[in-house]
Amino acid sequence: MYVTNRPDIIFTKGKGSYLWDSNCNKYLDMIAGWAVCCLGHSPEVMVEALTSQAKLLINPSPSFYNEPAIEFADLLTKISCMDKVFFINSGAEANEGAIKLARKYGQKYMNGAFEIITAWNSFHGRTLATMAASGKKIWENLYQPRPQGFTKVQYNDIESLKQAISKDTCAVMLELVQGEGGVIVADKTYIKQVRQLCDENNILLIIDEVQTGLGRLGHMFAYEDYGIEPDIITLAKGIGGGFPLSALLAKDEVCCFEAGDQGGTYSMAPLGAAVGKAVIEEIINSDLCNNAKRIGEYFTEQLYKLMERHKVMKEVRGSGLLLAIGLHEEIANQIKDECMNNFLIINAPNTKTLRFMPALNISTAEVDETISILNNVLNKVSKIS
Repeated sequence: MYVTNRPDIIFTKGKGSYLWDSNCNKYLDMIAGWAVCCLGHSPEVMVEALTSQAKLLINPSPSFYNEPAIEFADLLTKISCMDKVFFINSGAEANEGAIKLARKYGQKYMNGAFEIITAWNSFHGRTLATMAASGKKIWENLYQPRPQGFTKVQYNDIESLKQAISKDTCAVMLELVQGEGGVIVADKTYIKQVRQLCDENNILLIIDEVQTGLGRLGHMFAYEDYGIEPDIITLAKGIGGGFPLSALLAKDEVCCFEAGDQGGTYSMAPLGAAVGKAVIEEIINSDLCNNAKRIGEYFTEQLYKLMERHKVMKEVRGSGLLLAIGLHEEIANQIKDECMNNFLIINAPNTKTLRFMPALNISTAEVDETISILNNVLNKVSKIS
């Protein structure tokens, strides 16, 4: 079914930071399956976890406990400030669960408060509710009528948030870096003010860590770098290393679902939990948070040097291994396509932004290869434009 434009390429194999197509061409992958392949393509720890668990138990149904889900939930609560975990399949479902949990909390403890404040330019998923929560203006008239109860405010603007809070507000839901919005980083002072404002008004703070969580910014969780503790966080993408998996985590006092309020056929599936646990253990054991920080700093330095040579580059944005180039001209898609022709895979979230979200174990040599190809492409594109 057609849902997006795809190049006429069929990928057949992946290893580390590289992909091979059906014609045996080798590509350097700087989007890592849309930030999900945090250990690169087909890492041994994932292959081992998948095959070992598949021989034991794949899915007994979410009606029963299983060892991998218990062990993985225990690991996630130990490394975070959260107390309880609900496993599901995708980032959108994790965020949908966060919305439901916040509204349930508002219903039970906040006189029926149901509104959730989100930010313009945000992205929280593609279900009807998460699209309504997202601040993408091009979605405003899509799939009407959509779920109500979402108020949009300007990102990094505490006054805008203050004015939006009402007696019906139950939660604020934010990304610490707006990844799909073009890698726009939240100001640390702003986020601390948001936390304080939520405390003063007794409303919940939901942090969407679907793209920023689990090492991507150089910390296991992005909220650690901001010096705050959310009430609810959502995880996906890197949590399964490419396997479809996500999680909704919350503080104990927020967990108010009753039997039948929430569920999912593949929730708690031991196959996914075993893979997720193996991925997170590898991030910890191989110190990939620090690698993301170190390589991210090196990558950023090289991008700034590249900017000195190419006037089309306006700025470098981001943190860790979630980085972007802001452009003066609307030629991001042209650059992305030309990079693909030169066997480098990057992303253009909008017409003036190029985005990089590689595996957390990427090397400086692979960064250098990226910069070299990008330099050649920018030389070619600048001559054309």
